Amino acid sequence: MMTNLFSVFDPCTGLLSMNWTSTLIFCLMFPYKFWFNQNKISIVSKLMMKSLKMEIKTIMPYKGALLIMLTMFMFILINNLMGLVPYVFTSSSHLVFSLTMALPLWTAFMIYGWLNKYNSMFTHLVPLGTPAMLTPFMVMIETVSNLIRPGSLAVRLTANMIAGHLLMSLLGGSPSIIIMMSTMIVFMILMLFEVAVSTIQAYVFMTLGTLYSSEI
Repeated sequence: MMTNLFSVFDPCTGLLSMNWTSTLIFCLMFPYKFWFNQNKISIVSKLMMKSLKMEIKTIMPYKGALLIMLTMFMFILINNLMGLVPYVFTSSSHLVFSLTMALPLWTAFMIYGWLNKYNSMFTHLVPLGTPAMLTPFMVMIETVSNLIRPGSLAVRLTANMIAGHLLMSLLGGSPSIIIMMSTMIVFMILMLFEVAVSTIQAYVFMTLGTLYSSEI
């Protein structure tokens, strides 16, 4: 039972496993004219990008990172939503997926900050108004909290995506058709909840990355 339950998160299910191709399969769903004609999907996406762009500009002090954050948001959002489709591999439920984005982003911020704005980086290690006796402890605490940021950012996305999929797998694993039909309303509500979680997690990942850059 446990093997079947967690097999939905197995990235390799055979010699010719195509699970990871679902990460980019959404590109095949958009027709060629999608990028030229104004349909409803493109209008909604442009309005969403416009609102996110205005929000990022209020936090992000660097202009070059705007495209990175918006691209990361759309990439995570599409993969989270694609994972809700039956028999599609959920790549965002693996630390390989989330840590691959979080770790290089955090490393780039740290390298840029310590090479160009080291005074500001040292300032963040000791919050304003800290007593002199607590200064060494605050430096240690802030250093540890800074080092675990990419891990917490990656685990947050992975854990939230795994939780919903495990719950749906447990509810859908009943062999009785009567129980399956009686829980159909619960499945519909849970699916709407998972769509909201997928959108929120993509937004949280982008926003936290923007906030980390604003501290440099």
